[in-house]
Amino acid sequence: MPQALGQAVKFHQQGQWNDAERLYREVLRESPRDFDALHLLGVLKLQQGEPEEALRLTEAALEVDTESAALHSNRGIALASLKRHDEALTSFDRALAIDARNPGTLCNRADTLCELGRLPEALSVYDQALALEPRLVSALVNRGLALRDLGRPAEALASYDKALAVDGNDAEALNNRGVALRDLGRHDEALASYERALTLRPNHVDALFNRGNVLLALKRPAEAIVSYGKALALRPAFADAYNNRGNAQAQLGALDDALASYDRALAIDPRLRDVKVNRAGVLQRLGRFDQAIAGYLELRAETPDLPNLAGDLAQCHAEICDWPGVAAARAPLLDTVAAGRPADPFALLQVDSTPAQQLTGAETWLRTKKVSAVARDWNRAEFAGGKIRVAYLSADFHQHVTANVLAELFERHDRNRFEIFGISYGPDDGSAMRSRLIKSFDRFFDVSARTDAEVAKLVRDQKAHIAVDLKGHTRDGRIGIAAQRAAPIQVNYMGFPGTLGADFIDYVIADEIVLPLEQQPFFKERIVHLPDSYYVRDTTRQGAPLPPRHQWQLPDEAFVFCGVNNSWKIGAPIFEIWMRLLQEIDRSVLVLFAANPFAVGNLRKEAATRGVDAERLVFWSHADLPQHLARLQLTDIFLDTLPYNAHTTATDALWVGLPVVTCTGATFPGRVGASLARAIGAPELVTKDLQEYEALALKLARDPLRLQSIRQKIERNRATHPLFDTDRFRRHIEQAYATMREIWQSGESPRAFAVEPIER
Repeated sequence: MPQALGQAVKFHQQGQWNDAERLYREVLRESPRDFDALHLLGVLKLQQGEPEEALRLTEAALEVDTESAALHSNRGIALASLKRHDEALTSFDRALAIDARNPGTLCNRADTLCELGRLPEALSVYDQALALEPRLVSALVNRGLALRDLGRPAEALASYDKALAVDGNDAEALNNRGVALRDLGRHDEALASYERALTLRPNHVDALFNRGNVLLALKRPAEAIVSYGKALALRPAFADAYNNRGNAQAQLGALDDALASYDRALAIDPRLRDVKVNRAGVLQRLGRFDQAIAGYLELRAETPDLPNLAGDLAQCHAEICDWPGVAAARAPLLDTVAAGRPADPFALLQVDSTPAQQLTGAETWLRTKKVSAVARDWNRAEFAGGKIRVAYLSADFHQHVTANVLAELFERHDRNRFEIFGISYGPDDGSAMRSRLIKSFDRFFDVSARTDAEVAKLVRDQKAHIAVDLKGHTRDGRIGIAAQRAAPIQVNYMGFPGTLGADFIDYVIADEIVLPLEQQPFFKERIVHLPDSYYVRDTTRQGAPLPPRHQWQLPDEAFVFCGVNNSWKIGAPIFEIWMRLLQEIDRSVLVLFAANPFAVGNLRKEAATRGVDAERLVFWSHADLPQHLARLQLTDIFLDTLPYNAHTTATDALWVGLPVVTCTGATFPGRVGASLARAIGAPELVTKDLQEYEALALKLARDPLRLQSIRQKIERNRATHPLFDTDRFRRHIEQAYATMREIWQSGESPRAFAVEPIER
């Protein structure tokens, strides 16, 4: 070897790459076809991240000697770096034809097969390499990657562990080990693996990104944001990190920040579908429905079968009372369910769907979300005797409508027979309601930073007999807690008026009106009937003094129809009836909620289209409950909606004596009004179809004496009938819980039953 070449090799080995390159090129100026100089300079260029120059040099060397296995292998590495994988594979095959027992070349060939998507072949080649060199860390690590891509995370983990047994300080193996552990749901171990990798390589971008992902899975979004930030500081064009940072920000409720993160991701790569989905979802949560709809329509044009797209569109159009948009979205939504594709179960409740469609939708949703039951063995002897322990699970234990409904029930539970736990996975808003709720439970646990598995274990550790899911398939619901079998008996109540479609939910609490037993085939849960109404109310909340009409934009002499319900519940058929009522009743107005400016604009436009002066629509903004109860007394008739009735808003109306004209629908959410009216002793307010509904509302509006009589009856019945007798309700739901425990304690499977009325 010439002296200059020898010195170049020495510099190369010592990492003095600039000096090595200078001498290699000096040799090539003297001898342009020097094989060793061409080959070794090509290797150096690979090390310096210049694959195109490396390829040029190795091909020049091949003109000198075509039988060098190492040269063919290095050419393959250069081609692979240039994403020319088929050509790279040919080079590796040529190298192996010369030297079939080179483990490094075999590993490179397997890596290329992975890039080509030929994973089973790649595994076989990794095994060949490892048979020759069992301690080849790169083969063990990359074999693990292939196994993970094949959906075999446990085997991938074993491969990473073998690599770490050879070199415990291999940061890449530690990072990938963390990914496999996360796939297996072992999040704490995954986090420890990432932390170890980052101790060794603090600037390991992928480990920082993956650490953020597992922190997000561990319900630690603030820490996840920090980890994503560090990754982005090192790799500013890391679109996935921006996307996941946006997810963490959205989880914290920082929606504007989340939107900015999604926008950064799309600026890097406008094609990222998941980012577009997340961005549209945040726009929807921000109430920017026009932009959300535009985003969903763009996604539909790109990917018509995108999961839940039809449901998202239907919900957005419904929120702004864009009824042509709702109609256009309904058919695709139901088609999605029929095709076995996922659609948000809550969106299905909002459109005119059947019980069978709602069941199919809920089951499909769970399968798509990969929510399945974890079997538990229970020692019934540990649960025998003593108090019945009930855990209520919700994200709404703060100033929220669910809290307003249930707070008194929690306070009234019989502590001689029951022990009541509050399991809160929502925010602490520091409100008076939050403080009241904490005091209402025997034990209260803030589990917002715990995983589903951790929360379920906590409930099991408390030896709860019954876990009551108050959210179901609504926003912020965490049905995965129940999937982990938090308690031997699990119940769907209040939050989601439909089936959860889950084998691991044993019962649904209802009544014979909202959920007749003939609908049992469409519910996974066994139906439990309470004797009056399944609905309860906090009767300690009182209204403010009666305000003057002008304070709430009501004309002094006007007859006031009231439709203060969520805007998404108002559909075209109901609104047309309301407009005809305004036309029939002189000087009448209709009060609605000003849910968002889009809904206000569309409702005014729809009124004008039907020949009604848009000024006869009065829009109320949000008010606290005492003010809201007071202003409701200024109205004359509450008009219910269909296919999804008013629920809490209807109890508000009845609480102040306001008659609620309702129509009985085909499914649970459309039958609540009938349940409430009968429980207050006013069954005459319940109609069987929209024609009868319109006729009754018109009749009452034209008969002030009859209307006043009903109003007075409701006011009297408030003190004597079951709807607002919270202690009566408490006795009935406690008997339901006691029966559930008896059934389970006897070893019997869950079964439907009805609670008989219990007098004092």
